[in-house]
Amino acid sequence: MTFSLRPAHDDPRTAELVGRLRDYLGGELADYERERGLTPGSRLTRADLEPVWRRSRELGFYGIHLPEEYGGRNLTYTQLAALKEEIGASSRVLGHSVLGDMGGPLRAGDILRHATEHQLDKYLLPLIRGERACCFSLTETDAGSDVRSMRTVAVRDADGDGYRLTGHKVFSSAGPFADFAIVVARMAGTGEREGEKPRFSAFLVDLDSPGCRVEDGATPMSGEHIESDIVLDDCHVPAANLLGEEGEGMRIALGRVTTNRLLHCPTVLGATRRALTLTLERTRTRKVASGQPLLMLQAIQHKVADMATEFYAARSMTYAALAALDAGREVPAEAFMCKLFVAESAFRILDEAVQIHGKEGLTQGNEIEYLFRKIRMFRVLTGTSEIQRNGIARILAFDH
Repeated sequence: MTFSLRPAHDDPRTAELVGRLRDYLGGELADYERERGLTPGSRLTRADLEPVWRRSRELGFYGIHLPEEYGGRNLTYTQLAALKEEIGASSRVLGHSVLGDMGGPLRAGDILRHATEHQLDKYLLPLIRGERACCFSLTETDAGSDVRSMRTVAVRDADGDGYRLTGHKVFSSAGPFADFAIVVARMAGTGEREGEKPRFSAFLVDLDSPGCRVEDGATPMSGEHIESDIVLDDCHVPAANLLGEEGEGMRIALGRVTTNRLLHCPTVLGATRRALTLTLERTRTRKVASGQPLLMLQAIQHKVADMATEFYAARSMTYAALAALDAGREVPAEAFMCKLFVAESAFRILDEAVQIHGKEGLTQGNEIEYLFRKIRMFRVLTGTSEIQRNGIARILAFDH
């Protein structure tokens, strides 16, 4: 993989998709966002999002990773990553809605293979068509990295007709505009005695159900209003909405965790690529007291050289791991390593980008300032850097 801030792709299919995606992101979608005055801090509504879901579906991007039977193009992981990188590099506010990351097919993840015909017809096929949206509700205030300490409980109805869910979920991304949530809860009566393992189940919960309340979630440092709290108070969920079997909820929730960990990296790489591009533009056009461009100063040259080198290393290792995954190999260590290195190197690159931009890099409304806040979050989200290091060390300890 060669270094480029606007990568070309040898695979004709990938090259065609990336080209069309760039045109859409920089043209039609950019115009749509300008017309509606959307910024990263805008409170997005269904009226903002539904036209993007429909148009992206028409163009073949929404759910493109899915098998052909669901209207997708059965992309390889490497092909999907190339598209996710372009989304990240585009600076589009609604980029997360083009492939279905925010409340769409990518958010639903691997649950399609666990769904019954009823669940497909009522929830997941409308989701794929851009008619409905979902959020994923796993995290709780005291159950983040240690999700098994969750307190949300599911009680089975005596007549077997369904379940009663009680608990409080936080950081449910896409919650403000979702129709239903994928909720993981501990089965009542399990994990309560010392040494007893808890059992978890996953449910499809309509967010307008009695006993279910959607509240404004915490606003992350990125300033985006995309999070909700899902509060459940003896909320009845029909038995038909149980995903998979009882006790399989954690396996379903964390299914394809290695793949998902890897697939978060290309979006961050795209945003980092954007920051590096903006920084190079500034160093070429910003003049110092002598009248020379910033880039003529050796101190600046060394900074951008290090930034570009770290980016190339992070991107190369990510796509190498994805290629191995496409070849059918197991890559748990590589996924931990990529998440760790991409998060940490992207943060260092953005930190230097802010430094080079000076006062403008500290000013709200400047794209570099926003990207710095956005990238900083990745060192915590989807597993902290410390959790990734734990995973790497654990694998090394048992690698004989």
